[in-house]
Amino acid sequence: MTASATATSSSQSVYQSLTAATAKGKANANEESQSRFLTLLTTQLKNQDPTNPADSAQMTSQLAQISTVDGITRLNTTLQGLVASQQSGQALQAAALVGHGVLVDGNQLSLSSNDSGSFAVGGFTLDGAADTVTISIKDANGLEVATETMTDQQAGSQEFIWDGTTTSGAVAADGKYTISVTATKGKSAVTASALEMATVISVSNSDSGVTMNAGRFNNLSLSDIRRII
Repeated sequence: MTASATATSSSQSVYQSLTAATAKGKANANEESQSRFLTLLTTQLKNQDPTNPADSAQMTSQLAQISTVDGITRLNTTLQGLVASQQSGQALQAAALVGHGVLVDGNQLSLSSNDSGSFAVGGFTLDGAADTVTISIKDANGLEVATETMTDQQAGSQEFIWDGTTTSGAVAADGKYTISVTATKGKSAVTASALEMATVISVSNSDSGVTMNAGRFNNLSLSDIRRII
């Protein structure tokens, strides 16, 4: 095998190792492989057989390949910086929510009382505007204890407050209840779903992104929050 062929084969091996290193995100291996590639290329040019010179088209192709890999590496570095910046912004937004109530997908309603009376905060989301929204409130046994009706509601997420008054006019006991939501526009049904109130307790920032702990809801993302109360 000629020196030219040997150097060319070695150059291709270095290029393959560079591609594998880049795929694994090893910046130090990438720089080392680029240095080895250039060293071998220079050696190839110095020791090529004058009667059988290296194929210039092949060398140009290899240079284009190494340039492409380098460009991809730089692009990945830039994208990683953008992701890190975005994640930092999300962490600040999430931290501002600590101690605040938020509405997320869920059907539980927590009734509590104080000197001012009883209250529970819940919500719902509508796919379209509705003339009437009916909220059915049920106890732990699945029995309906109260209904709340709201009119002329716009599409999107809304909140409501239940004062604990049952259908019979009595005050319901403190505790957990569940809700279901139905909505209509004229004679047509509107898609509706229940939302549950939770209080953001803490925020975590990890490689997987920014998440929040809100009581029974763990690992909430900002996109999970339908409304901030």
